[in-house]
Amino acid sequence: MAVQGCTKCIKYMLFFFNFIFWLAGGLILGVALWLRHDNQTSRLLMLQLGDQQAPSTFYISVYILISVGAVMMFVGFLGCYGAIQESQCLLGTFFTCLVILFACEVAAGIWGYMNRETIAKELITFYDTAYDQNIMSNSKNQAASSVLQVFHETLDCCGKGEMEVVLAQLIPDLCPAASFATRDVTKNCHSRVKELFGEKLYLVGIAALVVAVIMIFEMILSMVLCCAIRNNPGY
Repeated sequence: MAVQGCTKCIKYMLFFFNFIFWLAGGLILGVALWLRHDNQTSRLLMLQLGDQQAPSTFYISVYILISVGAVMMFVGFLGCYGAIQESQCLLGTFFTCLVILFACEVAAGIWGYMNRETIAKELITFYDTAYDQNIMSNSKNQAASSVLQVFHETLDCCGKGEMEVVLAQLIPDLCPAASFATRDVTKNCHSRVKELFGEKLYLVGIAALVVAVIMIFEMILSMVLCCAIRNNPGY
């Protein structure tokens, strides 16, 4: 016997929120794949300086996001099907999965906030190593020069600080000529790296907040619907 009245309304509300949750999972999966294949980050994070590889923390985070997006799509489908079928078992499983996902999201959010500057710092350190090697070798270090060229062309920057931007202009072939053709002083690479990853983390943070709000509504609605089904004499 199907649920009636207000409970029926809750059933379709749960279906609607689960459909939004499924779409949000697809959105997170899409954003994660975009971050993985984004031209700017890919060029910077595939670099190698001798035996030193560019930091992989960013890609580890992206792979986690890909997994989360895929799991969210599965859980969203489970919730939609459970709501339509009015199945206590499916709704209970869905609620358990939501609690686990929500706990993981909170833990990931805390970790991400505490380490929000780690990715940029690691990449800045990698840049500084290449920059110092290039300066010390008087631009004869081919590996360091190649790394710097990718940084400078990708981010349209040069140097570690504002004073070093002026110094960099005195070293032939160190900075992209286009940077100085359009402005008197280009931005230093420390600032550009922070801007690049700050913008991307901001987008991820907004998506996580929206998903967390949807998950809270879904947990409430799924429990209400599950209780209503259990108390319905027709079941």
